[in-house]
Amino acid sequence: MESTPSQPSICSEHNLDLEQFWNELQVEARKLAESESTLAPLLNEVVLTRGCFKTSIAMRLSRKLSREDMTQQEVYTILTNILTDTPEILLSIARDLRAINDRDPACNSLLEPFLFFKGFHAITNYRISHLLWKSERKALALYFQSIGSEIFQVDIHPAALIGCGVMLDHATSFVVGETGIIEDNVSILHEVTLGGTGNETGLRHPIVRSGVLIGAGVKILGRVEIGNNSKIGAGSVVLQDVPPNVTVVGVPAKIVSSADPTATPAFDMDQSLTCAQLIESSLDSSGL
Repeated sequence: MESTPSQPSICSEHNLDLEQFWNELQVEARKLAESESTLAPLLNEVVLTRGCFKTSIAMRLSRKLSREDMTQQEVYTILTNILTDTPEILLSIARDLRAINDRDPACNSLLEPFLFFKGFHAITNYRISHLLWKSERKALALYFQSIGSEIFQVDIHPAALIGCGVMLDHATSFVVGETGIIEDNVSILHEVTLGGTGNETGLRHPIVRSGVLIGAGVKILGRVEIGNNSKIGAGSVVLQDVPPNVTVVGVPAKIVSSADPTATPAFDMDQSLTCAQLIESSLDSSGL
């Protein structure tokens, strides 16, 4: 039976000072331009000569997405118009950037993912294509999806619903189908698929609730729901609903432990499993 979550948590919080956030990004850019002069031209164009976060985002993404089909100036104009018409998207983008800085131990500043992390670029590109889709500019939305898939190796359908504070770590081979839903504050590793189970129509892709951590290589197929603050172990295949506050692992995935209901795996980023959990998963997979 088709189902949709009641009141999904999609960008439900915007407790972020965008002006302060933008000032922090500029300070980091000035320091890097002084210490690494080779990158100064890039930093000047995408941050230091920009008057606000909106034009900075548009410039960074337009440099990535432009090609023979559409020049950088054409892409930049489209992006700035969209961001001007829908200013709340800037808070969503800022929350994604903050999430990466807070959760990724390899990230040392806001500037690093802004400049270099394709997971951030990919989800920002999705946010643009999603707005185009909602505005009935579906061909252009699919164009940006296609270009993003080629450049970032991330394929998110523009109609999918994705909340804020989402971290795509590495992001390579991340796929989300048309009716997929990802709520706020979710962390996802590379080679994850939120897909269907065949050529069915209607609501056919997964729902991922807030606080979830999805390990590398996970495949979640069909209109299944991943409950709040659950953890999906790397390499698992999920074909059934997962309750809140549990860890699942295996092919097919099975519950191997329950967690403290106050735990938030998406923030903790603890992908480890205990020996007992691994043994239980191995026995379940072997049928013993």
